Amino acid sequence: MTRERLYLYDTTLRDGQQTQGVQFSVADKVQIAHALDRIGIDYIEGGWPGANPTDSDFFAARPQTRATFTAFGMTKRAGRSADNDDVLAAVLNAGTPAVCLVGKTHDFHVTTALGITLDENLDNIAASVAHIVAKGREALFDAEHFFDGWKANPDYATACCKAAYDAGARWIVLCDTNGGTLPPDIQAATRAVIAAGVPGDHIGIHTHDDAGLGVANALAAVTAGARQIQGTLNGLGERCGNANLTSLIPTLLLKEPYASAFDTGITMDALKGMTKASRMLDDILNRVPLRSAPYVGASAFAHKAGLHASAILKDPSTYEHVDPGLVGNDRLIPMSNQAGQSNLRARLAAAGIAVDPKDSALARILDEIKAREDQGYAYDGAQASFELLARRELGLLPDFFEVKRYRVTVERRKNKYDRMVTLSEAVVVVKIGGQKVLSVSESMDESGSDRGPVNALAKALGKDLGPYQACIDDMKLVDFKVRITQGGTEAVTRVIIDSEDSAGHRWSTVGVSPNIVDASFEALLDAIIWKLVRDRMQAG
Repeated sequence: MTRERLYLYDTTLRDGQQTQGVQFSVADKVQIAHALDRIGIDYIEGGWPGANPTDSDFFAARPQTRATFTAFGMTKRAGRSADNDDVLAAVLNAGTPAVCLVGKTHDFHVTTALGITLDENLDNIAASVAHIVAKGREALFDAEHFFDGWKANPDYATACCKAAYDAGARWIVLCDTNGGTLPPDIQAATRAVIAAGVPGDHIGIHTHDDAGLGVANALAAVTAGARQIQGTLNGLGERCGNANLTSLIPTLLLKEPYASAFDTGITMDALKGMTKASRMLDDILNRVPLRSAPYVGASAFAHKAGLHASAILKDPSTYEHVDPGLVGNDRLIPMSNQAGQSNLRARLAAAGIAVDPKDSALARILDEIKAREDQGYAYDGAQASFELLARRELGLLPDFFEVKRYRVTVERRKNKYDRMVTLSEAVVVVKIGGQKVLSVSESMDESGSDRGPVNALAKALGKDLGPYQACIDDMKLVDFKVRITQGGTEAVTRVIIDSEDSAGHRWSTVGVSPNIVDASFEALLDAIIWKLVRDRMQAG
């Protein structure tokens, strides 16, 4: 069976940048573009040239990629020729091989927002697309508000698409701009455009997630005949975001009928980089990755219930819809006070720890976990700390170094500008190979701002660990969560820290104490020790 080509178009750098609180630098855009190209995306939309300095600078410095770079703009304005429209000229001047122009297809928007006649709008669409084609560029027409327009006036919405196609547009992209259309309407409208004379292999779909249906609507359009899908990494986009490519791509490659029917140009090896690409974007945005994200989330393949873990040991397909390794993710068997021996054995096996099912240490580990969770620990969200606890109980934890003492001070003082500022300083003394090492660190960043006592403590702890320093330099703290588990004067603080290394491995550790600094230090120390254990195991 010959598979049809299905093209993937990424708009993270344009529509994704319109997310509230998101602002990419040129360097960020270059990094993301390279990641998209490694995945195998067909089109990368870089932004709107001339709309802002960053987009203009990015197009001037855009990287060389296999993917087709696309500039975004709008159809010419009424009363001007395509040759004399400066906005259209700016898009062409970006020099991209493809140009995507947005135009109105909802009659209400034409007469109300643009204030022109319906025929004038049709002329603007056709003239703009023809101008792009005449300049030797691949033209795409973004049919804005198409589905709402189709419901209100199907003949006119379809005529707009046909005008662009007849003028030479390679792709007519049907946009659910407000994100409220349902899958049956997506299919009906897509089929109507095909029936009107625009072939399915010239139709794209651009959906938003305002009703939580961005991915479903994109798949509905493909089922109806569309052969290009637009979306963003991690579902970035205005309001509730765009169709999420980190969910769409694995679905297209791993689920039927799509896997057998379509060739996306993305290899199975490239698919294994999906989780890493998703977390890279979160890292650029300084966001905590969504643990429950399909396919790529840290909890996407987590099995907490003992019944589930027992079945997973026998056959992972009992509670997993795909193999997590196919998307570069990992199976997780959390440990908690609900855990049974099935969870424990599965988690130890995943950590590379072989234990006889009859070993009495298993019962001791479970008892210790349940006792510590009663004190406020949470091991279902801190797997690295659980693994260290189990290794200690089994006598399998190496003695890397010993912390002899530490101290943290917070001081308010005047700086050289005679303004009061805060300065946090930490001192940590460790014993490595029989020798004591003292490290001091401040929490001041490059801008002169204080980053707090925990930051100072982390920097001091990881400053000089002798033979282990290279390993520690390869890790960073990516999230820090604090919760008070008891109220009143007997309050207990629980700190969970997420760490990551250059290979994209992420792990969580937990610390509990009435003192937030002590809880933080416990979690920081576990993070470092777990990294040392992992690196030693990988080195053989």
